[in-house]
Amino acid sequence: MTAISSGPPLPASALAAPGTKARPMVVTTMALAQLGLFLALLTPVFSSLAIKVQSLVGPDRAVGALATVSSLGAVAAFVANPIFGRISDRTTGRFGRRRPWLLIGSLGLTVCLLVIATANSVALIVVAWFAAQAFANAALAAYTATLPDQIPMAQRGTVSGLIGVMINVSILGAAYAAQFLGEDMLGLFMIPGLVGFALVALFAIVLPDKPLPQRPPSEGFKTVLKTFWVSPRKHPDFAFAWVSRFLVVLASFMFTTFRLLFLQSRYDLPVKEATAVMATGVLIYTVVLIVGAQVCGWLSDRLGRRKIFVFVSTLTFGIGAVLVMTAGSIGAFYVAEAVLGLGYGVYIAVDLALVADVLPNPDDSAKDLGVFNIANAGPQALAPAFGALLVSFGGGGNYDALLIGAAAICVVGAFAILGVKSVR
Repeated sequence: MTAISSGPPLPASALAAPGTKARPMVVTTMALAQLGLFLALLTPVFSSLAIKVQSLVGPDRAVGALATVSSLGAVAAFVANPIFGRISDRTTGRFGRRRPWLLIGSLGLTVCLLVIATANSVALIVVAWFAAQAFANAALAAYTATLPDQIPMAQRGTVSGLIGVMINVSILGAAYAAQFLGEDMLGLFMIPGLVGFALVALFAIVLPDKPLPQRPPSEGFKTVLKTFWVSPRKHPDFAFAWVSRFLVVLASFMFTTFRLLFLQSRYDLPVKEATAVMATGVLIYTVVLIVGAQVCGWLSDRLGRRKIFVFVSTLTFGIGAVLVMTAGSIGAFYVAEAVLGLGYGVYIAVDLALVADVLPNPDDSAKDLGVFNIANAGPQALAPAFGALLVSFGGGGNYDALLIGAAAICVVGAFAILGVKSVR
């Protein structure tokens, strides 16, 4: 296989000038759009899909049904993100390259959430969640490309930390949505969906999204297939960063997909009490994460270093997974959540900044970030099935096997980042 070639490079005039700073309004609405998009997308991932599936098939069959829904939906994300990244890079028209896909993707996601909320079968949920993930990743591919488009390199650690925090604030919102909305399916899916669409639309209005001055040359089918490939031989730093992200996301989703079911099983809690414990745990996780992300994002920019932060944070996250496994009480579970939050907070502070620094072709940023986002979507497709397999090991309910596997994967991901050479 060869490196991606997309014809003559697209103009770099749309990228952030190295010596400038992004306008505060752009950064603020960028962060809010991240919050909104992931609130709409992750509320189902972390809580509402589990509650919806249990309402249809019961708790005994929920693990298998949730694994099916989540895995097939993640396949859609796997395919859609790089495809829409390439389309976004090549979109022409007076509305810019990113804005149309931000709006189309977030609106489509909202409509799909309405279908899921009113669905009366798991089969319909599978189809609707597949479409929801495709629309969400159309928006996400365009959104992720706005970081190199709009944010100069010297500011990327700080902004990366800020938008990373927004993802985890959205997880906190997902946890509290599950607690306060309970089994009100319409509210549980539509309130996050509508908030998400509104915040993404606000960013699309503010975004200084420059149109392409000319239409890019047409591409053959072979070139389109190369959308899914960046040569690790020619771009080893990008490859090592990709592997590290893949492993960290796999470990994270192995736990978070089954977090609610884990709490119900480990501490013998009904759904209502388990969602309350989950909400408190995610609150602790998020507060620690925010502090860690902001401090380390700023420090990373000041020191000009990325790798050491990724390495330490990934090891810390693995330790947190072990602490969850050994938590004999809800209080100990909360301590483990704090350690997980610290590890992931430091990780998100610098991870996206590191990736933006090692992009193979800045003029093809959305496409290359789409390839990189396969390291987000691929693990999400594997994690539910792999996690369900580990949970079922030895007769079922084996969450210890799940957490040991997640911790081990985190450690490997930490060492993978050491292969990056062009970034300190």
